[in-house]
Amino acid sequence: MNRPVVIWAALWMASLAVTLEAQVEVERFQRQMEEIQREQRTLIDPDVPVDQRTLIDYGGFVSFNFLAIDDIDQKTNILRQTDLNGYLRVNLDGAHEFFLRARTSYRDWNSDVAIDNQGDDWVEPTLDRGTYRFDLQRYMAAYEGEIIPGNIVIQGGRQLVHWANGLTLSYEVDGAIVRFSHNKVGLDVMAGITRDSSTDIDSSRPRFSSETNRNFYGGLLTFQVDARHRPFAYGIVQRDNNPSDSLVSSGGAITTEFEYNSSYIGFGSLGSFGDRLVYGLEFVFQGGDNLTNSFNPTTGANVPQVTEDIQAFAMDLRLDYLFGDDSRTRVGVELLYATGDEDRLHSTNTFGGNRAGTKDHGFNAFGLVNTGLAFNPAFSNLLIVRTGASSFPFPNSALFGRMQVGVDVFVFNKAESGGPIDEVTTDGTYLGWEPDFYINWQLTSDVSWAIRYGVFFPGDTIDVDHDARHFFFSGLTVAF
Repeated sequence: MNRPVVIWAALWMASLAVTLEAQVEVERFQRQMEEIQREQRTLIDPDVPVDQRTLIDYGGFVSFNFLAIDDIDQKTNILRQTDLNGYLRVNLDGAHEFFLRARTSYRDWNSDVAIDNQGDDWVEPTLDRGTYRFDLQRYMAAYEGEIIPGNIVIQGGRQLVHWANGLTLSYEVDGAIVRFSHNKVGLDVMAGITRDSSTDIDSSRPRFSSETNRNFYGGLLTFQVDARHRPFAYGIVQRDNNPSDSLVSSGGAITTEFEYNSSYIGFGSLGSFGDRLVYGLEFVFQGGDNLTNSFNPTTGANVPQVTEDIQAFAMDLRLDYLFGDDSRTRVGVELLYATGDEDRLHSTNTFGGNRAGTKDHGFNAFGLVNTGLAFNPAFSNLLIVRTGASSFPFPNSALFGRMQVGVDVFVFNKAESGGPIDEVTTDGTYLGWEPDFYINWQLTSDVSWAIRYGVFFPGDTIDVDHDARHFFFSGLTVAF
């Protein structure tokens, strides 16, 4: 190859790296915010009794949040965000239940520069949850005076679908779940579509953070062996119905089309050994097909895209020991693994994705697993070991009795040394390690305070920088 071509290719690859880096930061920020918001909604989500004929419950909560996030370029992004949430629940005889929850936010960035390039702004009011739930067993008991042995529960609308450990599917969808149960056997059948405002797994696709359209179909079979063990198996099919926008880059020299259709077969078990040892096991095989990369990584020249098969695998193994003391102390360990593909330039994207003529071994799914606060990579081509501990150190204190403190320590490695993750790396496996510290403090029945701090120490395989990256979050939530 002559020298001018080499220089041009090097400059082109440098500009490509900058583009991918900006997309990674948006995608990573969205994952971090989703994890934080889910925790806050879980803390303030009241249980509603069903022993009254008609129950109407309504209320809301407001959260005042502060975040400081170091990006890949060691720039600290500071965000002050206020979230307002309101909900309404109507329950009739325990057989019919309607639930609505809406939220709006205001984001205030330092220097008016935002990771998502939106600047300071109001996030438009959004229907976060909107479901109708029908329980056949309770219907028959309330209206027919009959106790039936099995049950059928139908829940339709906008809802979070979280299966097993959340390795493959933990996503908000507009759709329906029908749950059949009889004795120890349960079957969930699901069909739904992602909400438009979901963040897609492919950050190279135009409008990936504002317009996502993927269909999901699946079934989850569970069997309660005894009081302690509940094995499961599931199958999920995902179909890409995103807008057919093409990505035109390099002054029109490269055009990228997008199509990622995947399927998953998973199995595992949730339960405990005795009263102290709690476990969770999940294994999943991924199939399907997708479009290949649109350019030659060496020359930068456009190449035709073709459809290639996906063959990937992932697993999640968790073990927690409960001490049974007044402080509710627990320690745990988790192993996360997802296969990678050595001929990709980016672990999740089509632009820089799988090379034509090869199967795609990079695992990509729609779950939400804990990959650290500060590093928080997309779960693909990773081997992660996490150890953690938590406790309520002052169980008898009136003020601090409901304050939980904890720590998680992560060690990050690549599963395929020559494969990519969602930021630039060299060949090698060790990515770095990260301690995360957290406090959950329920000050009163209506006020909670959460603090999160994580610091990622990159390993030599991280190519962009080797300085520590920090993440800090503080959020005060008031219910009313």
